[in-house]
Amino acid sequence: MYLMNKKIIVHIFQISLIIIFVFIWELLSRLNIINTFIFSSPSKIYKCIISLLKNNNLLYHIYITIKETFIAFTLSILISLIIAIIFYEIPILYKIFDPFLTIINSTPKVAIGPLIIILFGASQKSIIIMALSITLIINILSIHNGFISADKYLLKLLNTLNANKKDILKYLILPSAYGTIINSLKINISMTLIGVIMGEFLVSKAGIGYLIIYGTQVFNLTLVISGIVILMVISYLLYIIILIIENRINKNHSYN
Repeated sequence: MYLMNKKIIVHIFQISLIIIFVFIWELLSRLNIINTFIFSSPSKIYKCIISLLKNNNLLYHIYITIKETFIAFTLSILISLIIAIIFYEIPILYKIFDPFLTIINSTPKVAIGPLIIILFGASQKSIIIMALSITLIINILSIHNGFISADKYLLKLLNTLNANKKDILKYLILPSAYGTIINSLKINISMTLIGVIMGEFLVSKAGIGYLIIYGTQVFNLTLVISGIVILMVISYLLYIIILIIENRINKNHSYN
């Protein structure tokens, strides 16, 4: 009961902060204290979003961005999990590739954008590759660190009992890295969305990133900020979905 009340209090404060921020923003814009051409206002953003819904197929743009994010997110998790398992099973392979992964990960992804477009074309494929370039290496390193952090005494015990590598991976390594994998999902979903938007800036003809870059080109900063607000809402909803999945898995573990 105490935890429930604590959560309610936290949510009330969070909602209150948002309402206060929006109120102050709108007040400052109406009093001409801030430049509404640059900073817009909540009322203008609301009208812009309603207009986009009525006239410019906003739901389609949202669908495109979410679709690209889901594809890139799923591929990132699957590929990084497979590579992390390979690195764990063959440690020398990880030692060989570790410095190269670090170097590639530190490279600004915008710099390789033109190369991605040349290799994969100005298509949705390039957007997904851009998102993967941002998330993949971080996921691999994070999950691999979770694997090598498994309890060494339990590992020795399983080896003493002549457990094979498959059983050790299934019953010790993967479960022990569960928290790391979930945390990777939480970080990965927002990073994937960032990668998708970067890709849409470069090649897309649809999606929220396209709306933002179009707003920039025609100096419609209300459209730009509206796109950012929509992205924030999408990011929050995707994060909530990950939390729901985590809670479901936790309940299943507790039942088992």
